[in-house]
This record gives sequence, structure tokens and C-alpha cells, in this order.
Amino acid sequence: MREVMDGIRRIVRLLRVSARASERLVGISGAQLFVLQQLAEAGPCSINALAERTLTHQSSVSVVVARLLERGLATRRPSAEDGRRVEVALSPLGRALLRETPAMAQARLITGLRRLEPGAREGLAQGLSALVRELGLEGNEAPLFFEDEPAPGRARAMKKTTPRKNKKEKSHGAA
Repeated sequence: MREVMDGIRRIVRLLRVSARASERLVGISGAQLFVLQQLAEAGPCSINALAERTLTHQSSVSVVVARLLERGLATRRPSAEDGRRVEVALSPLGRALLRETPAMAQARLITGLRRLEPGAREGLAQGLSALVRELGLEGNEAPLFFEDEPAPGRARAMKKTTPRKNKKEKSHGAA
């Protein structure tokens, strides 16, 4: 049991230290920086594609993207390939911010997990799922590491205000 606890502590420490460093260096959360780095690697992509890249739920990524949009670090626009789809991309400000930052620990964690043999990864997944059930956490959505959850109603409020801003911007651009 001690080996398991030591492993969990080491991983949590790596993630915590990385998140604090991003906040200190560039003033954004580790989750926000991780999403920006994924956008830099992938280029413009949908929220669903970004959720796949970060190995998390689409609603968790959506909350982080909303914060990046508020800060002007990312943009949202219709897809060049399919105007019905919306894509998120790095803004010039987001790209400039990334020049000052190291890679996030989440990327190291994902790389490490991908390097595990499939059987070891499956065993780890089963063991963690059993632990999550024992802790009574199986129904909870797992947000990105160390990203504060929005205040109740805040995510809905952001969704309502963001499209209005875009409509106003479009109408100003057309005028």
C-alpha cells in the first residue's frame, strides 16, 4: 500500500509543482496552459477534439476555453472546412505567452501512460477505477488538474454572453 501511496504522491506533486510554476511564470492556471499548449500542437480544433487531446470531458475543456477566451489567449471562429462547426485557436497573445513557458506535467503524464504496455495500462485503469468507486467518486466529472470549478451558473452565464459578443463583433465588422 505504501508503494501505491508513494506513487500517487509523486504524481500529484509533479502536477502541483508544474501548475504553480505556470501560475507564477505566466499568470494562468496549469490547466489553461496545458490547453494552450495542446492548441499550439494541434492548430485550430473543436472543443470535442481538444477534449480528446487532453484526455478529459468536453465540458471540462469548455470551462477552461471560456477562461482563455475571456483573457484573449484564444479565439473562437467557424471552421474553414465546415462553417457549422466552431473551432478554437491560439490568439497572437496566446502564442506569445507560450514562448515563455515550459511544457506542462500533464503532457509528461500522458506520454508516460502511452509508453506503458497495453496490459499495464489496462491494469492501472482497472485499479484506479476500483479505487474511485471505493472513494465514492465514480459519478463525479473529472476536471483538468488544478482547475477551479466555475461558480454555480457561471458556465451557463459565459455561454450566454459569449455568443452575444460574437454577434456584436460581427455586426460591427459588417457595418
